[in-house]
Amino acid sequence: MTTPRILVIAGSDSGGGAGIQADIKTITMLGGHAMTAITAVTAQNTLGVSAVHAVPTETVLAQIDAVIDDIGVDAVKLGMIGSPFTALHIAARLERLEGVPIVFDPVMVATSGAMLADDPTIAAFGKLMDVAQQVTPNLPELRRLTSEEDEVAGALQLVSKHRCAVLIKGGHEEGDALADALIEEDNMTSWQGQRIDTASTHGTGCTLASAIAFYLGSGLGLSDAVERARLFVRIALHEAPGLGQGHGPLGQQRVRLDTGIGLRLNQVTVTGTDYDKMVTFYRALGLKQIVDSRENGYARFESDGGTTFSIQVDADETVSETTAIYFECDDLDARVERLARSGIPFEHGPRNQPWMWREARLRDPSGNTIFLYRAGEARRFPPWRMTEP
Repeated sequence: MTTPRILVIAGSDSGGGAGIQADIKTITMLGGHAMTAITAVTAQNTLGVSAVHAVPTETVLAQIDAVIDDIGVDAVKLGMIGSPFTALHIAARLERLEGVPIVFDPVMVATSGAMLADDPTIAAFGKLMDVAQQVTPNLPELRRLTSEEDEVAGALQLVSKHRCAVLIKGGHEEGDALADALIEEDNMTSWQGQRIDTASTHGTGCTLASAIAFYLGSGLGLSDAVERARLFVRIALHEAPGLGQGHGPLGQQRVRLDTGIGLRLNQVTVTGTDYDKMVTFYRALGLKQIVDSRENGYARFESDGGTTFSIQVDADETVSETTAIYFECDDLDARVERLARSGIPFEHGPRNQPWMWREARLRDPSGNTIFLYRAGEARRFPPWRMTEP
């Protein structure tokens, strides 16, 4: 699979929660290559924006040309623009791209309430919507663009006028139930979900639009791209680190394997015979328990990388030795010593193996074979790795 090349034209957020910084984190975590044309530099944090400096239009265009002419582009994401003059010139430049999907997030107001686009700039947004495949306004932005109180009527107005799809985002609605709707010329798709209780919502719009651009640049259709991008945002909200005193950033860095392109190994289940002993053992190894279904004999754990591992307990089941479970850890020797001192027996301590891994072997209380290991580069890139056909 080739790496999707995503060009982001947007402003910089010094707090790292929104703007170019959120875009780069999102595209990188999904597996794309993020390229940037910075339109404005802002001084901001979770509490607000204290300064904005617009980048000269010729410098913005020079950034766009530099990356397109050399690296190429599979999709474009537009965010904060900076000035009406810059908006018009960006639109004229992007008109020359053929077959490249463009996602426009019409940023007007920061999560903190600071204005990021004046009236002349918003008036120039029409040219950007003309070249965009999709526009992703929140409800206040949609009303500002169309003067329509009814969001569906507003979206249909933009679709008819600019021939672009419009994603109505329901995050500004009241209540726990949320709905998003993708309005196209000949179709409408909607998604429902529950509000995630968090104050860390800075950068949700940037993150969503960048994820959509990534998926479109990967070759997915519009509704599929939106559906997967919504999942990325929701996981990032769940994983928000709780930084700052105001509207904190999302946890894009923790969305590793929950969504993406291609087949992913995310879950392994082993059989056990004693629920309490198995749970105690795997928690002692360092896994975080996230499901406790004792009545069903089932427990699920989460690793630091985001994969999950579970046990299914059946007192009458015979445990087979045909499978070994490997948990990778960079602190192998220290971890094994600590676990051994706590009373967990090992069949052998850390050993260097001919296949360039260092491993320690033990068994869980039901007899499943477990390896703690460190492989580093040799796990995916050993000297004998097969070459691409």
